[in-house]
Amino acid sequence: MPDPGAGPFARAIAVRPDGDGRYRGEINPGWDIGGNANGGYLLALAARAGSEAAGGRQPLTVTAHYLAPGRSGPVAFDVTVYRRGSRLSTVGVTMSRDDRPLLRMLGSFHDGHIDDDSDSGAAVERAEADPPDMPGPHECIRVEPAQPFPPPIMGKVDLRLHPEDSTLSSGRPLVRGWLRLRDGEPIDAFGLLLAVDVFPPTAFNARLPVAWAPTVELTAHIRRRPGPGWLRCRFTSRHIAGGFMEEDGEVWDQTGRLVAQSRQLALVPRAAG
Repeated sequence: MPDPGAGPFARAIAVRPDGDGRYRGEINPGWDIGGNANGGYLLALAARAGSEAAGGRQPLTVTAHYLAPGRSGPVAFDVTVYRRGSRLSTVGVTMSRDDRPLLRMLGSFHDGHIDDDSDSGAAVERAEADPPDMPGPHECIRVEPAQPFPPPIMGKVDLRLHPEDSTLSSGRPLVRGWLRLRDGEPIDAFGLLLAVDVFPPTAFNARLPVAWAPTVELTAHIRRRPGPGWLRCRFTSRHIAGGFMEEDGEVWDQTGRLVAQSRQLALVPRAAG
């Protein structure tokens, strides 16, 4: 059962064991875009089931393929632990409703060493990129849910877009901004899986006649647990062709450390009308 003391996001991705490698949970309403649950939210939900099967280990790298839209309601997770190593476990998860698969995920889960700077390997760092240069969160444009857009999920997060990107008409396939959960809930590894997919698609800023871009495949790498405060995010695309687009994401914490990276392939449907 969900921990009543947990924050709204933690409760929304809670799962419970159902015997023989199976877990149950629920796609909560409000974490959606037009009635279909956000891809990052679904990934976090599946990763929670994988983590439980891996003895509480945390997601390091996860890849999901989205097979059908996820509407709110109960779901089941069939989980297979393919490997239990000294530092990593490899886990597969199929999320289903009424025996119809919605998502299939494969992930590696770690024992916490990437957050421990006393580990000699974890202490080695070199970065060839910097966090995006942006005005502070209170100088950026807050995104609030409305009808028909922005979608309901914007009521679950505090998302502030860079002023240059906030009109979604800059002509560049680039979206930058700040992110945190509402109600002061801290962001953990599972929250980072939400973060890499909750921003508006870069195609909106490319001035293309498109609606929201449903995720086909999403891979996320969790580099470390973020420090307290805001996340500084940047998403870019280089190729939009053939009805699909790739989107690369970087998520940095308020101390300037890279905490997550992502790449996804998304469908680019034509705008209605």
